[in-house]
Amino acid sequence: GATCGFFPVDAETIRYLNMSGRAENRIALVEEYSRCQGMWRDASSADPVFTDLLELDMATVVPSMAGPKRPEGRIPLEGIAAGFATALEAEYKKTVDQSKRYAVEGETFDLGHGDVVIAAITSCTNTSNPSVLIGAGLLARNANRIGLKQKPWVKTSLAPGSQVVAEYLEKSGLQKELDQIGFNLVGFGCTTCIGNSGPLPAPISRTINDKGLIGAAVLSGNRNFEGRVSPDVQANYLASPPLVVAYALAGSVTRDLTSEPLGEDRDGKPVFLRDIWPTNVEIEQFIAENVTRELFARKYADVFKGDENWQNVQAPEGQTYAWDDNSTYVQNPPYFAGMGSRPGAIGKIEGARVLGLFGDKITTDHISPAGSIKAASPAGKYLTDNGVGVADFNQYGTRRGNHEVMMRGTFANIRIRNHMLGENGREGGYTFHYPSKEEMPIYDAAMQYRAEGVPLVIFAGVEYGNGSSRDWAAKGTNLLGVRAVIAQSFERIHRSNLVGMGVIPFTFEEGTSWKTLGLKGDEQVTIDGLETIKPRQKMTARITFADGSTKDVPILCRIDTLDELDYFKNGGILQYVLRDLAA
Repeated sequence: GATCGFFPVDAETIRYLNMSGRAENRIALVEEYSRCQGMWRDASSADPVFTDLLELDMATVVPSMAGPKRPEGRIPLEGIAAGFATALEAEYKKTVDQSKRYAVEGETFDLGHGDVVIAAITSCTNTSNPSVLIGAGLLARNANRIGLKQKPWVKTSLAPGSQVVAEYLEKSGLQKELDQIGFNLVGFGCTTCIGNSGPLPAPISRTINDKGLIGAAVLSGNRNFEGRVSPDVQANYLASPPLVVAYALAGSVTRDLTSEPLGEDRDGKPVFLRDIWPTNVEIEQFIAENVTRELFARKYADVFKGDENWQNVQAPEGQTYAWDDNSTYVQNPPYFAGMGSRPGAIGKIEGARVLGLFGDKITTDHISPAGSIKAASPAGKYLTDNGVGVADFNQYGTRRGNHEVMMRGTFANIRIRNHMLGENGREGGYTFHYPSKEEMPIYDAAMQYRAEGVPLVIFAGVEYGNGSSRDWAAKGTNLLGVRAVIAQSFERIHRSNLVGMGVIPFTFEEGTSWKTLGLKGDEQVTIDGLETIKPRQKMTARITFADGSTKDVPILCRIDTLDELDYFKNGGILQYVLRDLAA
């Protein structure tokens, strides 16, 4: 993604600011400032000059979704069913019984591949847009009028990002329409899109896992990385709120909603999506009648006051935080432990062991998951040992203030595949410890290597670290004792974050990868010359194989700037800033 962007301000921007309850003097300031800065745009404005132009033919824009694993995986709506069929075989390796259905204990329905078991209108991205929320409500109303129901295996929810949304849905009468097909208000803020949907009903979860089904989730969030939404659901699709409602009615991504019916009405007649899709005129009419300036002003008048529970929170005072050794949410991290007033010598990477061999497009969600914590995982065991019940584990995203949880969660995504365990080895955060070749969680292996005084490296494919710019993906890597990550290419923000945490990113030469080198993970790695390292310096990794033979592999240091080099020499950007403040 882009680090920054700019957008011209126009009359529509001012209209939105007014409608959403901003103060009149602030609105006037925005307009005047934009005009003075040359950022105002109207019919008389000259076209700005750019070095590069991207042209989009609006006639090519069609209803689309993204999935089943990445937000950039856009698929036209008419291609969802065919795309899932392709993924079922190519990605999920389901080559037999693709259309077979299985009974669900205690239920009158059965389940098969592609059945939508989660349909969620979630807080991020889409619930700030009244058009799609009103559209979803009207679609629900139209379905209710003819007796169309959600499929019984679909877990539905509505979690707006703002109480204003709940207010205008209630005022317009559309919330009761959404309620009728299961989209009840469950809260405000992050829910399904970050793994907070709660567990699926036990019989459905058992059927999915016992039969190896590839279930689907359809949500209006903006991220669908593996293992993020639900541990039971492997195919996750991003869609607009009206399409989320539509898939709750259809119940499967194997159905082409552009040509196949969603279901049947009260009279048994087939109902197509086009039959219940609301018109733009009707959507705009509902917005004009129900989304008003007064509504925003009322809801945000006391936004910082909070409710009674918030007001009763006892907060400590003072300039510094009083660490609580018993807290499982916030702990004093070890980043500054043993830190001197000046940077020390750069430690050697000599005889390093391989902690992981990872493939292409490993995301920051793979590296540092944000979702639920399993009881049997290193993080789960830590919480249990500290008196936290499983019901109170919460999830990794809420435990980011505790490095003990987060370092145990690094590389703990249930869908990550460490190729050290073989192409058909178990999924999840496991590795082999060498020379014992004992299989264990990655965290446990890292701690054993630390006790043995052995540095660690990671090998990966292309676009390592893509996805969310999650700082814990770099922090956790550092805390596990990883000194370097050697990949074919990096996502730029994660590369920068690794440097900021004192971990060196290296890239192979074009055409070289850990696969072409025949690495298995039982090798040792030595990288000389770190004491005189320079930005983008060509260096050599000496790989010692299990049979004692060696190979020198050219690599490129991806510390790209002198500033980044300063951060690295200080042990990371945090240490650099602290020393700078103390100077």
